[in-house]
Amino acid sequence: MDWQMMTLVGEDRLGIVSRVTDALYRGGCSLGETSMMRLGGNFTIMMMVSAGDQPLETLIAQVADELQLQVHIDLIRGALHQHRVPNFQVRVVGADRAGIVAGVTGALAESGFNVLELESDVAGSAEQPVYIMTIQGYSEETLERLQSALDGLGGEEIELNISPIETLIG
Repeated sequence: MDWQMMTLVGEDRLGIVSRVTDALYRGGCSLGETSMMRLGGNFTIMMMVSAGDQPLETLIAQVADELQLQVHIDLIRGALHQHRVPNFQVRVVGADRAGIVAGVTGALAESGFNVLELESDVAGSAEQPVYIMTIQGYSEETLERLQSALDGLGGEEIELNISPIETLIG
């Protein structure tokens, strides 16, 4: 099965998911993995799509135009059912400042930690923003080794916590 990664971004409004997925269904497409979320007043859709007989661009054009969605499509190698299950979670909370994501993910990558999912938000107020980030990932390293890699990044204004994720499969 040939897979394409389709990304759609536009102002958040009622019915985006319904209209986009209906157009794909009517065009004979199959969906694989998807991620859809609201970010800063916009709605973002990332989905693996196996198209029918018509080009994906043609199937989605009318809906994308009506909803003013930006569309980007890439041919990808679909690897369904080959999920790496996260075994660690990192949580960062602290004063918002430039470089938090780069610093934390850089230290984790150097320790052999593969980021599988990252979510972040800015809470607090405009005068005192608080950055909140949650990362789930996989590493064969020990909790102590990963904690050690993060130790130098903390400080008075940032709290870092890493913990194992216990997943029951089967």
